[in-house]
Amino acid sequence: MYRSVILFSRHGRLRLSKWFLSVPEKERNKTNHDVIQIALNRNGAYSNIFHHKGVKYIYKRYASLFFCLGIDEDENELIALALIHRMVEALDRYFGNVCELDVIFNFERVHMVMDEILLGGEIQETSLREVKLHVQNADTEMENEINGDVEAVINLQQFRRQIRRV
Repeated sequence: MYRSVILFSRHGRLRLSKWFLSVPEKERNKTNHDVIQIALNRNGAYSNIFHHKGVKYIYKRYASLFFCLGIDEDENELIALALIHRMVEALDRYFGNVCELDVIFNFERVHMVMDEILLGGEIQETSLREVKLHVQNADTEMENEINGDVEAVINLQQFRRQIRRV
C-alpha cells in the first residue's frame, strides 16, 4: 500500500503532502519534516530509497521539486519509482511543463491528478490519456457550475431591478 506522497523543494519547503492513512497531524508533520531532511541530506552516491520508522521512502528530483512516495515494506521500489515518473508525466501533460509554482498555486488540480493515479493508497489509473481526460472533465464541470452560479446572480440582480421598478 502507498502511504503518502510528499512534494518538496530543494530548499526543504513542503509543497504538497497527501496521506492515505489516518495519521495524527503532529506525527504527519514530524514525518514530513524528517523525510525531507533525510532526502535532502543524502549523499548522491546513495540510492534514492531509504527506510524511516518502518516505511520505505522512494524519492526522485525533477528540476527544483522532489517527489517522494512512502510505501509499505513489501511494495516494489521500482514500481513506486515508475509511479513517481508517471505522476510527473501526468502533471506535465496537464500543466504543460509542471514547476514548483504550479504545485503552489494550483494545489487542488495537483490533488485531482494524483487522485486519478492513486486513490486510497492503491493505484487507480496509469494511462496518461485517461488521467488527463478525467481531470479536464472535472475542470469543465467546475467551470459550468461556476458559470451557472454567475448566471444565477445576474438573474437575481435583474429580478431585483424589475421589482424596484414596479
